[in-house]
Amino acid sequence: MKKLIVWIFALAAVPALLAQNITGSWQGSLQPAPGRTLRIVFKISRADDESLKATIYSIDQGGQPIDASSATLQGSTLKVAINAIGGGYEGKLNGDAISGTWTQGGSPMPLNLDRATPATAWTIPEPPPPPKQMAADANPSFEVATIKPSDPASQGASMLVGRGGANLFTTTNSTLSDLITFAYGLHARQVTGGPSWMETEKYDINAKPDQPGIPNVTQLRTMVQKLIADRFALTFHHEKKDLSVYAITVAKTGSKLSKSQSKGNLPGFGGRGPGAIGVQNSTMAEFAEFLQSRIVDRPVVDQTALTDRFDFQLKWTPDNAIAPLAATGATPAAPNPDDPPDLFTAFQQQLGLKLEAAHAPVDVLVIDKVEKPSAN
Repeated sequence: MKKLIVWIFALAAVPALLAQNITGSWQGSLQPAPGRTLRIVFKISRADDESLKATIYSIDQGGQPIDASSATLQGSTLKVAINAIGGGYEGKLNGDAISGTWTQGGSPMPLNLDRATPATAWTIPEPPPPPKQMAADANPSFEVATIKPSDPASQGASMLVGRGGANLFTTTNSTLSDLITFAYGLHARQVTGGPSWMETEKYDINAKPDQPGIPNVTQLRTMVQKLIADRFALTFHHEKKDLSVYAITVAKTGSKLSKSQSKGNLPGFGGRGPGAIGVQNSTMAEFAEFLQSRIVDRPVVDQTALTDRFDFQLKWTPDNAIAPLAATGATPAAPNPDDPPDLFTAFQQQLGLKLEAAHAPVDVLVIDKVEKPSAN
């Protein structure tokens, strides 16, 4: 019946629909900084069910295709969400032009699009070949690794694979505690018995695997485990302990997550300021480990039973925003109604998931011996 109604409407309003035809290629330029221009192309089509699909290309950044998570046209308003990069676009369609704004992390930027024709369409570069993946049955180690104290003036922290090309593993401002929790998928509360310098002394690491290709998460962790056993002389034993945790479950309304289009082995997590993260190509188990290592104060247990990899963004108002005022007895400012919700509400509204406090028996790593890193 729904198709019949649409068909009758279409017969009665052909001129209006033609005027609002959104499919095709649209192009325009962003100016993210003075003197810098990025050419952007939107390719919009319709799926078999008549919903919109969109693919975005940033020509001056290599032109790799990025599939939109959603695209809708309501009246003359086009909305496109690109969860893989934490971006979004909203514009007003008027014939062969769309006037709108692009948002990604910071303030909205103007992005006006014109319909591309064969004569005006920009050439989209051929995408680079996908990175080679490490053999699934490989048991890699780091062939060469340098560990040096971090520059005290450097800001931020990172753990990356592939910076500078190939499959180099690099970290900046990483403590031994960071390395252990990453290598074994633990929260800091699940590591006990170590000296205080594990939490305070920071290192930069450059390490080259002895196998070609990008490792998967298990292979990367195996290499880091071997590295800290070799260079920090780490030995330990395991115990079980009942701890306060956060459990992730699917809300009654169902998951709102979009499956990732990436073919890679590894997830990506990028901070977009306090209370904002972009997640790419991540399983729920990997996301839980990111949350416990960077966002929340206790272990996080994935109980969703979701097995796919997802792209999404999450925005919330951190709970500690008024902590300094509370400590001094000052009256906090009234909340801004435009601010994102708290983390728990954001989980439900934006992801269709629930994050709830619970108790659970978890693995605890008890350190028996550890030393400062051996010489390179």
